Amino acid sequence: MPPVFAHGRLRLYLLKLLDEAPRHGYEVIRLLEERFQGLYAPSAGTVYPRLAKLESEGLVTHATEGGRKVYSITDAGRAELADRGGELADLELEIRDSVSELAAEIRADVSGAAGDLRRELRAAASASATQVEDESWKAAKEELRKAKAEWKEQARRAKDESRRAREEAQQARRQAKEAQERAREEVQRIAGQLQEQFAKSGGVLGSLAGAWLGGSGSGPTAPSAPSAPSAQPAAPAPAPDPDWARDVPPTGDPARDLDRLLDRFRDDIRDAARDRGVSDEQLAQARSHLADAAARISSALGPQG
Repeated sequence: MPPVFAHGRLRLYLLKLLDEAPRHGYEVIRLLEERFQGLYAPSAGTVYPRLAKLESEGLVTHATEGGRKVYSITDAGRAELADRGGELADLELEIRDSVSELAAEIRADVSGAAGDLRRELRAAASASATQVEDESWKAAKEELRKAKAEWKEQARRAKDESRRAREEAQQARRQAKEAQERAREEVQRIAGQLQEQFAKSGGVLGSLAGAWLGGSGSGPTAPSAPSAPSAQPAAPAPAPDPDWARDVPPTGDPARDLDRLLDRFRDDIRDAARDRGVSDEQLAQARSHLADAAARISSALGPQG
């Protein structure tokens, strides 16, 4: 296998091909062979185990059509592809360079063979000057002509493939950048909605929401509700962080995105409780404010059917 597919690169390129369209294993092998202009073709023993591994990880799935497995990328596979957009663009450039290197090797081989042939022809001409134009010499010249023609054709194909690879890499970079921007905007929108609802709840929940949303961010501070007197004054609620949860990519399904954000909220609150401890008084206040927040969020999401 060429070095360009080391360290999981073939796995990434398989996801790219399946993102373009559902394909069966033989079609994936044929596309890879075309990409390398016939200079490299992976074996079935290389491609099919990797497709099975991707399926076991939930990144691809398959359906049986005409007795053959047709593989398709899943939402999880698309998410990994979007996260590794920059790496995919670099891989396209490396494939282009790999094709160029293989073409250069072919040119060197053809050039060396042509040089050997010319030397042999000169030796033959010296040994038999009177038979320079006989049938053997004509056949040798024809072989040399064919070798040059084949080299020129291979060089042209390698140049065309290099140009196409460069254009595809540039397009992949643009698409990766656009996908990252869309993901960031969607997460900011959802986080802003949740932050507004949590800020309205105030009190202990406001403090917990502030810690969940980033602790020392530059956003507005959640209001505090009155609480029972305690031995020590309550700490001010940390300001929410507008960059919270940007590492959670959107799936395109708002309901699923909300579930993932609520899971993150729950995990952050549990971490805070484990690290700092919870008193009976704090637990009672948290229960009251969580109930109030649940009612507010349910109201914001619309009447229950």
